[in-house]
Amino acid sequence: MSNPTSVKEAVKESLLGSEESASLSATHRASFLNNAKKDEESGELYMGPDEFIEAIAPPNEDYHKISRDQYSLLFSVADRRGTGKVTIGDWAAFENILMKPDAEYEIAFRLFDVSRTGDVKYEDFRRMYENNKGPENIPFDWDCEWAKLYIGDKSKRHTLSYPEFSQMLRGLQGERIRQAFQRFDKDKDGYIEPDDFARIIRETAKHKLSDHLLENLTSLCNISNASKISYANVRAFQNMVTEMDLVELIIRQACKKSADGKITRAEFLNEAAKVTRFSLFTPMEADILFHFASLDEPTGRLSLTDFAKVVDPSWRYRNLSESQQLEALHKAKSKTQTVLLQVAESAFNFLLGSGAGAFGAFMVYPIDLVKTRMQNQRGADPGQRLYKNSVDCFRKVIANEGFRGLYSGVLPQLVGVAPEKAIKLTVNDLVRGFFTDKQSNQIQLRHEILAGGSAGACQVVFTNPLEIVKIRLQVQGEVAKATEGAQKRSAMWIVKNLGLAGLYKGASACLLRDVPFSAIYFPTYSHLKKDLFGESPTKKLGIVQLLTAGAIAGMPAAYLTTPCDVIKTRLQVEARKGDTSYTGLRHAAKTILKEEGFQAFFKGGPARILRSSPQFGFTLAAYEVLQSVLPFPGKSKPEKVHTGVAEVLETIREKDVASPHARSRNALKVILDLDEDFGRIKLPNQQAWKAVPKFLGGGGAQS
Repeated sequence: MSNPTSVKEAVKESLLGSEESASLSATHRASFLNNAKKDEESGELYMGPDEFIEAIAPPNEDYHKISRDQYSLLFSVADRRGTGKVTIGDWAAFENILMKPDAEYEIAFRLFDVSRTGDVKYEDFRRMYENNKGPENIPFDWDCEWAKLYIGDKSKRHTLSYPEFSQMLRGLQGERIRQAFQRFDKDKDGYIEPDDFARIIRETAKHKLSDHLLENLTSLCNISNASKISYANVRAFQNMVTEMDLVELIIRQACKKSADGKITRAEFLNEAAKVTRFSLFTPMEADILFHFASLDEPTGRLSLTDFAKVVDPSWRYRNLSESQQLEALHKAKSKTQTVLLQVAESAFNFLLGSGAGAFGAFMVYPIDLVKTRMQNQRGADPGQRLYKNSVDCFRKVIANEGFRGLYSGVLPQLVGVAPEKAIKLTVNDLVRGFFTDKQSNQIQLRHEILAGGSAGACQVVFTNPLEIVKIRLQVQGEVAKATEGAQKRSAMWIVKNLGLAGLYKGASACLLRDVPFSAIYFPTYSHLKKDLFGESPTKKLGIVQLLTAGAIAGMPAAYLTTPCDVIKTRLQVEARKGDTSYTGLRHAAKTILKEEGFQAFFKGGPARILRSSPQFGFTLAAYEVLQSVLPFPGKSKPEKVHTGVAEVLETIREKDVASPHARSRNALKVILDLDEDFGRIKLPNQQAWKAVPKFLGGGGAQS
């Protein structure tokens, strides 16, 4: 059933016509209907100043440094007829303006075009300025030479067209700063006090700056040996603020190219020279940028998080008392709590590593089975060998034992490989974290190798029992084929038969294999991610890149440790009748070399590469993806840097692009270049205007 009000409006529009000059989207129409009220006499829906502010400036939005009451300035732009009411037609026209590429300047122009003629008269402009400027703010001389160039002198004032008015506003802030500097430069020596500089910036540009900048303005004098601030310093600061969007683009480009996501002053200037056609930024401007960004991190190398305090106007400065409270709270935590938290996080990572390890092992298990059977194949005479090569082994396993034969012993492998890979990944992370420099986030190569080696050594506790059971299950198929009546044994029977001591047979060979494997693998994997694929704090690798890095790193690690794997396999496999029995690591090595030659140490090498390389690729990729998707509960997330340009370039969000509040806020920032108190007019009883007064040109009543 149709809404009676909507029907009435439709009939009225059909009979009398409509003043709606622009189409309204469903979202914007809903915004009007949700906030509008009905005129008691005519029944027409409209928005007064209060309702308009609710629609254009929802309470949950970010206002940066702008007072919500100042949005009432825009009411006179939307109230085209000066009746104190914004109809749905007026709202449609206003929304249409907000969607224009130059909306900010057009709104400012319409605010000062009091007579709605398409030109701004000097008298209207000056009257509105005088009525809105703060009474205690630094005055502006409209009879200065700069102003005369735009509006003429007293005898020849002229109106301003939209392009002329916009261009005047573009340079107004710079002229205000120049006049204010001259006012405070009492000695006329080109220097002012830091407190005077801070006042100038707060009155002319506060609405565009972050709390961090505003709190530290007086420190600008520290970029030189002087205790005062020169005009060059002030102008350089203003240039950086004016070009903040370009500054951010340059910073992001430079940080993206940096290995550790941090840049120096020289790297910023080098990137600026590449991005800008005429090397736009001067050394002093770069000094100012790095000075304010490095106040909390005086290392010379800064990250996006450091620069966010400068380039992001919505960055909130955390006051000292709050910081001290947090620090005291942190210190008050008992060591027991900290240790328990670390243990809990390690256990959580252990579970993730278990899942990742089981996934990686399952994906390559058939290759592992082929590798084991090739390594266990003995005899120098080719005629004595059951398999010619790895491919022949793979084919014969399927022919003799079926496809399921490729997964002989897979269940104990999955059960055992989970803690094996988990402890390897967890120990590597722990040792790397211990030796990583917290400031630079760097770790030395020798410590990377130590971390990998430690991980390999710790995993043997799980690896050796797992491997000896797995290997004996894997070779059962060929034993059954060669020995008539041979009985198949279960994993539990093998464990019971071996006993605890038997489960660690060949442990020395296992150590000899796993320690160098991990010492090679983990540093190689880390450097491939960083050096080949460019991983950094600002660049997160995809699954394909992680898989590739893991697979490549596994190749040298797997092949170079194959001799140790061959010896371990021979020690752990139950010798068949007529086969040589090995008494230990040295005996096995000497016997294999004597009976089969040096090449026997690399039996199954290609299969080992084909197995270990993709297995660790799958395992490491799964581990990192799981850590990203399932972070440890309560762990602080990396700080994300939100800034204007970045949001447009990296994640274009239709909500922001179409948001009436976002464009309105930007329009107010342009208007506030005139004076920070614009729109904050007070009545004699100190109450703010609820609507736009008549002398602002709106003709509306105040509430």
